[in-house]
Amino acid sequence: MTTTIWWIRRDLRLHDNPALHAALKNADVIIPLFIIDPMFEKSAFVGEKRLAFLYSNLSQLDQDLRQRGGRLVIRRGLPATVLTQICEQADVKTIYAQEDLSNYAVERDASIARHLPLVLTGGLTTHPVQSIRKLDGSPYTVYTPFSKSWKKLPLPDRSSLLPAPEQIAVPDSITSEKLPTKPSLSDEIPFPPGEKEAQRRLSSFLDDRAIDYEENRNRMDLDGTSALSPYFRFGLLSPRQAVISALDALQRAEIENAKAGIQTWINELIWREFFISILANFPEVSKTSYRKDLRSIQWQNHPDEFEAWTLGLTGYPVVDAGMRQLQTIGWMHNRARMIVASFLVKDLLIDWRWGERWFMQNLIDGDPAANNGGWQWTAGTGTDAAPYFRIFNPILQSKKFDPEGRYIRRWVPELTALPDRYIHTPWEMTKEQERQFGIKIGVDYPHPLVDHQFARQRTMDAYKRARGAIS
Repeated sequence: MTTTIWWIRRDLRLHDNPALHAALKNADVIIPLFIIDPMFEKSAFVGEKRLAFLYSNLSQLDQDLRQRGGRLVIRRGLPATVLTQICEQADVKTIYAQEDLSNYAVERDASIARHLPLVLTGGLTTHPVQSIRKLDGSPYTVYTPFSKSWKKLPLPDRSSLLPAPEQIAVPDSITSEKLPTKPSLSDEIPFPPGEKEAQRRLSSFLDDRAIDYEENRNRMDLDGTSALSPYFRFGLLSPRQAVISALDALQRAEIENAKAGIQTWINELIWREFFISILANFPEVSKTSYRKDLRSIQWQNHPDEFEAWTLGLTGYPVVDAGMRQLQTIGWMHNRARMIVASFLVKDLLIDWRWGERWFMQNLIDGDPAANNGGWQWTAGTGTDAAPYFRIFNPILQSKKFDPEGRYIRRWVPELTALPDRYIHTPWEMTKEQERQFGIKIGVDYPHPLVDHQFARQRTMDAYKRARGAIS
């Protein structure tokens, strides 16, 4: 009887799972194994909300496996040590795992593969990252040509999706530690666990909201996005299934709005894979700016201003709304992410790596590639980045993407009573108006930390000096 290990990392699903499929194909019994790496739990980049989401999904995966006669095996310890012990105990011939391209994962897997029969499969992206290259074999560093190359490759169809197994046999001799129960997933977190929930959300989005996605995706006050990022983060949804479902919906679409919305969402999925490619091919971006001419920016890095930003007390309502949404539910609307990131880097002149780290500590969907790519894009320091002189005006962004202030009022309740005229700029009220609306600026809600026009010029000067130093 042949035994394999399905080493589960970022693929907590049974449908369209290449690693699981390979393990089942090559063995009579498999060991569905999740290893709780001490490094992961102790990492400063992993917050309680993301751990809680992970543990809830492990519990759901265990239930799904038990419905098929199997079970999830949990072990704590260094992956190499745990895998060696189980391989010896169960006479395991092969370990199958989905490829992970984060820096830590690449180094860990390379080390393990030197001593154990580890086989890595696809599944993290729609196309293998290394299949999307320039004619000279080098990786793309600009999104548009990457996207064009991605779209030229044969796209999968529904027949290529791997079905979930009907039965899974797990050897009785392999014991499991108890499923983690703490931290528990808060009722405030609007992301129920499980791949069934991920697939339900995918269908709901494509059936109902994709038609207006192009128009509404930047509106922070509307439910206009797919909100699938936490499910992609832990592989509860196959990227291939997402693309195939989107292409199916595109074929069914009869109006231009729907077609445009679905096309735009597919482009967002490609952005995710572009950032994965960047991190895989340029691992140094996890620690420093990709652009060498912007590695010597003289950041201000005032700790008190950074703390005000993390607490949602900057005095700019849209920034504070985004940061408080993050505090409460571990997720933030993508437009809000760009606004708060721009404010930290280009209004407060605080190193983008401070913000990147805070997001990783607090986001349920915190992903090394996407998070780094997003921060370097906003800071203007990355591969395919916004020009360094593109500096979001938080007031204009607020008025454009939360025109009636509903997003602000939801997350900054002390401003609820303000009329639309002042919801974006409460400091413009007179003392009489403050009394009228029952809020005192500077007491009940802070004055702005910085004047945007002053901050904009200060940042432009800092970036120009950095570029000039290289020249």
